[in-house]
Amino acid sequence: MTEDEIAHELTRRRFYKAEQEAGFVESHECVTPQQQDPAYRLAFRDTDFLLREELRPVRFQLELLKPEMLLDEAGIGSTLVMYGSARIPAPEAADAVRAAAATPEQRAVAERLIAKARYYEEARKLAQIVSRSAVVEDGKRHFVICSGGGPSIMEAANRGAADVGAESIGLNIVLKHEHTPNAYVTPHLSFQFHYFALRKMHFLLRARAVAAFPGGFGTFDELFELLTLVQTGKMKPIPILLFGGEFWSRVVNFQALAEEGVINPQDLDLFHIVETAEEAWDHITAFYGLDVA
Repeated sequence: MTEDEIAHELTRRRFYKAEQEAGFVESHECVTPQQQDPAYRLAFRDTDFLLREELRPVRFQLELLKPEMLLDEAGIGSTLVMYGSARIPAPEAADAVRAAAATPEQRAVAERLIAKARYYEEARKLAQIVSRSAVVEDGKRHFVICSGGGPSIMEAANRGAADVGAESIGLNIVLKHEHTPNAYVTPHLSFQFHYFALRKMHFLLRARAVAAFPGGFGTFDELFELLTLVQTGKMKPIPILLFGGEFWSRVVNFQALAEEGVINPQDLDLFHIVETAEEAWDHITAFYGLDVA
């Protein structure tokens, strides 16, 4: 043997990869009762086994690892996360929302949702501005747009990135009544989660800024978990931008929380109210000292 051949022998893998082993199984006919029984399946190919209650810790780990590995392979260093309602219509959908309202009460609610269509436009514009800036450092892309992958504000976020030819991330969740990813999420960056907790973790693992638009329980859950993490020091401060002063002051009395003593007055500085995409991006670039167009 030559020196190169010896070195090759010393470094060559001695065990088959899992995908190769799986291929061996597929090439064999399942002709005996033992081979046909579920107990004989390779554990990592046995869906029924993986879905057992006792395997929840394994499923947690898989759901943590898969997006983390694929986002890293995609060269994504950080994200700008955009939270918001799944009900606010795009401006072009206003007529359809009106038409679906049958009672006076429904029509009143429909008009309030339609009035918020401007936030769809601001979310789309923010995604355009951020994606066009294309911040790259140490070979990694930064402030890549990330949404929940669904409709409305989430769609606007992914749509804005697509408008300028940029990739964007969608983190969907399995629900009984929802939903396919919106059409603007980059396919290889479109993920589906079973666990809300791990989905929320992935929202924040790479987040370097978060924009929260008007929304309901889901938006509140995501926003207040973020505020809690920063307030308690579990997470370092990042720009947290709440779009729509009128909305947020009506639905949450943050000042009253401070006056009641249940939060500190300085906790009100954890977030900033903004109205426009330009205002939000200016705050983010100032926070990080970025000099971008």
